[in-house]
Amino acid sequence: MTATTCTAAAGDDFIENITFDELAIGQSARLVRTLSQSDIQAFAAVSGDTNPAHLDPAYADATLFQGVIAHGMWGGALISAVLGTQLPGPGTIYLEQALRFSRPVRVGDTLTVTATVLSKDDARKRVELDCQVSNQHGERVLSGVAKVLAPTEKVRQPRTPLPQLRLFDPEARLKAWVAQAAGTPAVHCGVVHPCHPGVLEGVLRAAHAGLIVPQLIGPPERIHAAAEQAGLNLQGVEIIEAPHSDAAAVVAAQRAADGRLEALIAGSLALSELLDAVRAQTALHTRRRLSHVFRLDVPGHARPLWLTDAMLHAAPTLADKADIARNAIDLLRVMGVEQPRVAVLSASEQVDAAVPSTIDAAALCKMVDAGQIGGGLIDGPLAFDSAVSPASAQGKHPRSAVAGQADVLLAPDMETGSMLARQLLYLAGATACGVIVGARVPITVVTHRLDSANTYLASAVLAKRLALHHRLVRP
Repeated sequence: MTATTCTAAAGDDFIENITFDELAIGQSARLVRTLSQSDIQAFAAVSGDTNPAHLDPAYADATLFQGVIAHGMWGGALISAVLGTQLPGPGTIYLEQALRFSRPVRVGDTLTVTATVLSKDDARKRVELDCQVSNQHGERVLSGVAKVLAPTEKVRQPRTPLPQLRLFDPEARLKAWVAQAAGTPAVHCGVVHPCHPGVLEGVLRAAHAGLIVPQLIGPPERIHAAAEQAGLNLQGVEIIEAPHSDAAAVVAAQRAADGRLEALIAGSLALSELLDAVRAQTALHTRRRLSHVFRLDVPGHARPLWLTDAMLHAAPTLADKADIARNAIDLLRVMGVEQPRVAVLSASEQVDAAVPSTIDAAALCKMVDAGQIGGGLIDGPLAFDSAVSPASAQGKHPRSAVAGQADVLLAPDMETGSMLARQLLYLAGATACGVIVGARVPITVVTHRLDSANTYLASAVLAKRLALHHRLVRP
């Protein structure tokens, strides 16, 4: 038999092996693959090898290799792919693999993997293959000899479809979010009744990141106990005494009304306690209603989704929804979205008197046309899939400037918004932070189910950026 070379072709619908009898000395197969950062992250996630030399650029820059490199066995896995899918292919049983690592592989390197038959053992149906991996410069990065038990029966069958692998790095997303607030002055922030370790840890991380100058308002003994429980040092952090949560809320609202605080962060107290204190200070009022906005980082979605209102308005009227929309649009404009797209959600996409949320959606769109709501685009009623999925929107709303690319999801009521937020958090793996807008100072709040240091850190970014904008809502 004449020695041949076969190359993996992307998109082949079938996979076929080469049996022991069909193999010839010198016969070879090859695979070409370019390393991406996602490849490194996926290999780390599957293998559990989280060596920072592969994942942390700052650490990797200080190593011998002066930069992030691929796991050595990623190259070995490519050799396995050639043997298992091409030469000999399906039915091959790995017996032994020797590997020699010659050069590091970096993101962007294109590797050519070649396996060549060296010898055949007719009695035991064993085959030795020379395995070589070289980069785009022709430099050898990996080599060795594989010993396999070759298949003796012909196999040809459709390729098994692979599940779609979506990588989501919440820490990387958080770092990028925090970086958006870098290089600007920290804002004075009242942390109301911070008697939980997670609250304090997040607040101190936010202070260390230059986001806020915290004032901890509450019972000092409980604050210190929470800090001790978490192993945190409160030296240099101002503590303002208040005997209980109600009193802490009153003190915080008064200091905000006096201009001594630029933002508020709700700690371990009922949200109603803080909002009652804020509403009691007329100096904190604006012409807008208060509303809450979630910022949700959702795996598989290219940009954050902003969801409103899932916390304050149980059964919002049309006037409530108009302010909720205005608040969200203004918030996103501060966050750098020039013309926010707002999808008004409903169960029906037809205006139907039997579904009140569709009437509200149509009215909100009309208010935009009349100039009563400005600064963004609004469309509705839209179902959730029409709001966020370009494919779904193309079929149902091809002329909409919002459908399929919504920035803001305006829920028909608090129950729907709350359920949607929790579905994205617990089933889709989203991460979240949130802020209450409509007062003269931003109020960030974390629900107990989201109570983590990272969430408070992310919320502090919202507080800082809004405070530095000199109040989100003007009278």
